[in-house]
Amino acid sequence: MTINKNELKKSITRELRANFGKTIEEAHEYELYYAVSRAALEYVVEKWYNTKKTYAKKQAKQTYYLSAEFLMGRFMGNNLINLRINDVIRETLDEFGVDINKLEDSEMDAGLGNGGLGRLAACFLDSLATLKLPGHGYGLRYKYGMFEQKIENGFQVEYPDDWTKYGDPWSIKRVDRMFEVKFGGQIEVHKDEYGKEYYKMINTETVLAVPYDVPVIGYGNDTVNTLRLWEARSPEGFDLKLFNDQTYLQASAKAVEAEDISRVLYPNDTKKDGKQLRLKQQYFFTSASLQDIVRRYKSIYGNDFSRFADKIAIQLNDTHPVVAIPELMRIFLDIEKLGWDESWNICKKVFAYTNHTILSEALEKWDIPLFQPLLPRIYQIIEEINRRFITELQQKYPGDWHRINKMSIIGNGQIRMAWLAIVGSHKVNGVAELHTEILKNSELKEWNELYPEKFLNKTNGITQRRWLLKANPELASLITELIGDKWITDLYELKKLEKYLDDDNILNRVSEIKFNNKQRLANYIKETTGIVVDPHSIFDIQVKRLHEYKRQLLNVLHIMDLYNKLKDNPYLDVEPRTFIFGAKAAAGYRRAKGIIKLINSIAEVINNDSSINGKIKVVFLENYRVSLAEKIFPAADVSEQISTASKEASGTGNMKFMLNGALTLGTMDGANVEIVEEVGDDNAFIFGLSAQEVEAYEANNEYNPYEEYVNVEGLKKVIDQLADGTYDDNHTGIFKELQNSLLYGVDGSRPDVYFLLKDFASYREAQDKLQNAFKDKREWTRKALKNIANAGKFSSDRTIAEYAKEIWNIEPIEVNDYID
Repeated sequence: MTINKNELKKSITRELRANFGKTIEEAHEYELYYAVSRAALEYVVEKWYNTKKTYAKKQAKQTYYLSAEFLMGRFMGNNLINLRINDVIRETLDEFGVDINKLEDSEMDAGLGNGGLGRLAACFLDSLATLKLPGHGYGLRYKYGMFEQKIENGFQVEYPDDWTKYGDPWSIKRVDRMFEVKFGGQIEVHKDEYGKEYYKMINTETVLAVPYDVPVIGYGNDTVNTLRLWEARSPEGFDLKLFNDQTYLQASAKAVEAEDISRVLYPNDTKKDGKQLRLKQQYFFTSASLQDIVRRYKSIYGNDFSRFADKIAIQLNDTHPVVAIPELMRIFLDIEKLGWDESWNICKKVFAYTNHTILSEALEKWDIPLFQPLLPRIYQIIEEINRRFITELQQKYPGDWHRINKMSIIGNGQIRMAWLAIVGSHKVNGVAELHTEILKNSELKEWNELYPEKFLNKTNGITQRRWLLKANPELASLITELIGDKWITDLYELKKLEKYLDDDNILNRVSEIKFNNKQRLANYIKETTGIVVDPHSIFDIQVKRLHEYKRQLLNVLHIMDLYNKLKDNPYLDVEPRTFIFGAKAAAGYRRAKGIIKLINSIAEVINNDSSINGKIKVVFLENYRVSLAEKIFPAADVSEQISTASKEASGTGNMKFMLNGALTLGTMDGANVEIVEEVGDDNAFIFGLSAQEVEAYEANNEYNPYEEYVNVEGLKKVIDQLADGTYDDNHTGIFKELQNSLLYGVDGSRPDVYFLLKDFASYREAQDKLQNAFKDKREWTRKALKNIANAGKFSSDRTIAEYAKEIWNIEPIEVNDYID
């Protein structure tokens, strides 16, 4: 795209005057960020309009990606790169005397997601647009994102993440596309003029869904797809009469109750009210999205729904949007007056479901006493779906009531949303080869036997535009110098880097770039924590959501053991190590929050102990988010991917680390398996039980962690230190609870559920191999370059191309120019 610099300057100046009444010299950094973003948006809107018109005119089949999370991060930098105007914007700002990096840092992350699932959705949207595929996202426009994490006295404390408090220049509010979403009420039966029954809801609570559109810009092309996020509003709003009666709180009560639906991402659901709010969120955004999809369809094809499945594909990202299946049935049956069989056949062809978990307890279920009063018509439709499905099972497995009860969508007083998703979708995919095999052969074995044609794998991926081109510009520049820039849209091009594996000049440059990134992260650590770390040390990093199965605690136990050894022998031959953590724990997850406290307590002791000669440092970076991740991944030497084998569905952090030249220290779990296949055993450090061994231990209940505690050298001391006062937990007893969970079990659970003690010795051995390997800097850099060169498979472009061909049946569309 060619941009006139003078016009750009005028546009930025105009936006500043219009929005803030200021000149360039007077403006605050955030105001400048806003003005630059709005000026850049001017170069987007025509492409955006043309994209919509092209899809409609060519009657293209379109995909709609429904997800409760879209962890987009910061918009400006990524959008400028995809528009390929980053350099001219930078030059223009330089002429104004403005540092673009400061403007980027003033933007707040759009933290509308929790972790990997939400970031995956963001990568998928980027790939759809870059591949010129007609695909859009639908989700919730949470006023407050995940939460802003602060560490106070070592503990996680949650604060509101008000990501729009300074405005949102990349969203456009579309009040012409609002829809009503109804909760509660009663079902009325009506008959049309032909005597056919249909259903109508009365006495409902009505909430308005207000859409905000965000452009999703394809890299270097004319495609601009749409992420539509719904905000909840009360149709009645403020009650002036109650206000005039001086009942001030009641005057706003209905508005507040409605707005609560889109107020916070994943409200705490440990109690009934929290569960009900989460169900409201799910139904609210799926109902609004489906109403919008049907409206779009009818605007092109009218009331003939025979082509609906040929023109619409809907991907359900995990179980959160699965209520969309009965909701689309409701729209077809009650609004469009279609018959049951016709409606159900369309639904099954339209929907596809992505399963993101192996943990059976994470498969969403809703208690009927909660679900039925809130969504009575939807529950009625689910009952009918299940009745017909049970009939199908009885014909297939006559007399096998154990199997039939196990597979029933409704059972034990609950609605099993994953079962509903499988029955109502034409495809069900896992997100890594190992994950999919476990689903097919274990967790969803009966389903795979019933519907073998539905199950397939789609290994996750990441977008190289954000995670290399934007996050690591020095490395990206070197790669382009060596092999050209085709890798930006075809990551398999990186394979060409293998011819430089023995080129000392190139290895030195790769090593220098890594050091520069480590220095930048070290500066950030000092600025934000006050901790001084050595960029020459091994940067051993574990960043991801804090969950016990991801085993941050195993990492911590090893650090404690290493510290004990250094206390015994300060001159121990150990490569200096900087252990870096970043993670948020769910607000109600006490044990995960206890692990964060433990990390910070250990850091306090180790970082202030001069007797170990600075050999190890421990850092917990608060408020882990996309923009922080962009600083962390390029600086990593070691990628900690140490989940219990068979528990992590895929992971995408492992891919981001690999792409930036970090070596994987991990179990054979999730996508680690495929990473090792691509890069070779010699270029990763693998340890621990296999998935099959874990499953065998769980099935036979033979594992006794006390044997490891007693027999593994150094382990007893480490576990004892959790409760002997070596590290301060502020008298909460949380470290003692962690100890009990490992040795004895807590609240009826078996001890050491995730096999930390079983894998400890193997993990420590892998850590020893790793630190010895780091001594040979040339060979280490060679391994790093080998990882980069073999990261091609893990682009979300590859993943999305597979979805498009094998699930959605959509094709690339060239966007045309339209002039009204």
